[in-house]
Amino acid sequence: MPEKHNPDSVAKGAVPVSRLYAGLSPERILFADSSDIPLRRRHKAPQPRALAALELALHIKDTGYNIYLAGEVNLGRTYMLKSFLSSRAVKGQTPPDLVYVNNFADPDAPLLLALPPGQGQKLKNALGKALARIRKELPRHMERENYAQRRSSLMGSFQNRKNRIFQDMDKVAGLQGFKLDRDESGAMSLYPLLEGKRLSEQDFDNLDEDTRDTLKRKRDHLAGAMHVYLHKLDRMEQTLTEKERSLDKEAATELISSILTPLAEKFHRSCPGSLPDSYLKALQSDILENLDGFLPLERTAPGQGAPNEGPSFEDIAHRYDVNVFVDNSRASGSPVIVEDNPTASNLLGCMERESEMGALVTNFTLIKAGAIQKANGGFLALQVEDILQHPQAWDGLLRALRSGQAKLDDAGDGDGMKTKGLRPAPLPLDLKVILIGSNDLYEFLLETDARFGKLFKLKAQMAGHMPRNAEGIRIYMGQIRRIIDEAKLLHFDREALAGLVDFGSLLLEDKKNLSLEFPRLRELMLEATAHARMTKAELVGKAHLNAALDARVFRANLVEELFLEEYDRKLIKVRTSGQAIGLVNGLSVTGYADYELGLPHQISCTVGVGRGGIMDLEREAQLGGPIHTKAGMILKSYLAAQFARKKPLILTGSICFEQSYGGIEGDSASGAELAALLSAIAGVPLVLHLAFTGAVSQSGQIMAVGGVNRKVEGFFEVCRRHGLTGKQGVILPQDNLDHLLLKKSVLQAVEEGKFHIYPVSHIHEAMELLTGMSCGIMRKDGTFPAGSLFRLVDRRLHELTRLSIQRGLRPLKDMDQNMAEA
Repeated sequence: MPEKHNPDSVAKGAVPVSRLYAGLSPERILFADSSDIPLRRRHKAPQPRALAALELALHIKDTGYNIYLAGEVNLGRTYMLKSFLSSRAVKGQTPPDLVYVNNFADPDAPLLLALPPGQGQKLKNALGKALARIRKELPRHMERENYAQRRSSLMGSFQNRKNRIFQDMDKVAGLQGFKLDRDESGAMSLYPLLEGKRLSEQDFDNLDEDTRDTLKRKRDHLAGAMHVYLHKLDRMEQTLTEKERSLDKEAATELISSILTPLAEKFHRSCPGSLPDSYLKALQSDILENLDGFLPLERTAPGQGAPNEGPSFEDIAHRYDVNVFVDNSRASGSPVIVEDNPTASNLLGCMERESEMGALVTNFTLIKAGAIQKANGGFLALQVEDILQHPQAWDGLLRALRSGQAKLDDAGDGDGMKTKGLRPAPLPLDLKVILIGSNDLYEFLLETDARFGKLFKLKAQMAGHMPRNAEGIRIYMGQIRRIIDEAKLLHFDREALAGLVDFGSLLLEDKKNLSLEFPRLRELMLEATAHARMTKAELVGKAHLNAALDARVFRANLVEELFLEEYDRKLIKVRTSGQAIGLVNGLSVTGYADYELGLPHQISCTVGVGRGGIMDLEREAQLGGPIHTKAGMILKSYLAAQFARKKPLILTGSICFEQSYGGIEGDSASGAELAALLSAIAGVPLVLHLAFTGAVSQSGQIMAVGGVNRKVEGFFEVCRRHGLTGKQGVILPQDNLDHLLLKKSVLQAVEEGKFHIYPVSHIHEAMELLTGMSCGIMRKDGTFPAGSLFRLVDRRLHELTRLSIQRGLRPLKDMDQNMAEA
């Protein structure tokens, strides 16, 4: 008969309350409040590995040594990076302004000029003023007396020669009996003369047919002769036009040179070599070729009544514009660019288009810089998750880093229709790119993109925690002061400062370490300050900190309350007293959004005669994950190692999470499952006032699990609602003791002896707590001591095997052979 559980031994081996939390004594805080914490120009982030990698990258100029800053969210990755780079960037050299200008020799290939910082906009403004001055002064300059005389002389000579040609044409026409007429537009007509009189059309029609035919033949012959004179007139007009243009250029060159030459000399003095002479010469030549655009539209062509038909200034103004591609006039030191929306155009730059007469056109003034051009000469930071959402941007970034040049691809090349575009001069790159992302994404990129490993050779790894020692607390104080100053919060008193340090351990669930998730610490400080301001307090105290923590739970724990109501109404069957065979209280952790709650579940096991083995119902129903499945296999391995050294195991049974309707993953319940299995085999009841969490190994070791605080608190809350008996408690791994940071209500119950925490390191210890029986140690002959739990397990397994054989489930000789082989 199994031994009965001894209720008097329930508290034996329980953990004292002092080991269930990590409360920093306020006396250990050296400051009366946070205002006494020394101000520092820069609080160095406690990330030695990441900072060392970043520092190394700054001193390697070779391509490929870009950086991947690896760390989980809430570690303040971007903030730390910007803080690190800002102190280095301010000492760096400010990169030049980058401007695109027209390539007059090949307008489809704009020129890229690098000017000293601030000179790009000055060049644009100076050139704009110069062009405006040319437009203003050129008409007056073309009206000067000397120019007017030369133009008048040119026109007079042309008119005299033109009149002589017309006289010759009249004479030739008269000799042939025709009259040459010219209308106001200059069109010429030949009319026949009869007896010295011009024939009208009616008179011509009244002539006899032979006379009309004769006159037509003579007129056609005369028209051929007149073409010689007309061709001569065309050549004269072309020569006149060329002479006029030459005269205009000669007259305008003096003015244009007087305006552009001082501009060029000024830029050559302030930034030698940045403004090529070839560009200024080409600019001046192009203006001279398009003088009509700089003259008023009402200006008439020389010697004619028609207005100027050349292009207007608005049509050609863009040719002389300066596109300030990257403006560093306000920069100081190397640029630090953090691109939050790395689309292809935002990252790599683009060429915009305008609608003109139903067509999309572009020119060099529509070239826009991206983050990679703006960061050139400095640092570019990108979130990996963001850029991977834009494959074109990712590919473009890697191509640019690999080639060492930022080339602008025309947007028209990306679709199915090829449109005429530009070929801007590429920008040579000199920058460090820092990708910010998780370790998982780093491994993913290494495995899937061969380019990544060649271009991002440095991994800056951020740690998630640091030791909770004097140095760690000192660092925490510095970070708290930084957050207060940056967020303009109220100062925290000594007790609140100690509470913030405790919160750092709570985030990790680790008494010996502090979390480096400073953004989450900042959130709590903001909320605590809000509670202090609501009470008109001048300092944030421990009460305000606790109020902020309580408010956080209240905002998020509605789901937990709904679950607990179901425990209260016994819709979820969990017993917190009594005992049962093959039944144990297991513990699980469930996450809902940003809230984590622990809930108890009954785990049951049944065993009988058969050869089906131990069936995991969660796995069979496809509700169990791979880790949970592995844990079930470990149970079978433990059972075989402990009880099948000299005999086979022939049984059937099942293990089930009662009232579990969702997926189950993890191995933290494997210890409880093994307890239920051993209880079912031995026929020994387990107490239900204890819950058990812990992973079990093949040798029976109980190993640490996650979420231990939520699990303990969840079972305690169910016990409290059912009524505390003084016996209830939780069995958990010895290795989890350093992770226990329980809330005040649990600590109070433990201190009053109403709730208990039992650490164990082996399944033997857990079974003794759950059954009140010693498990027993196997003797040399393979048996267990009488009265021990394992003696009952072993006996029952032998009985199940014998019954299976008797019922013909397996031949006896096979059993004997298996035993002999064992």
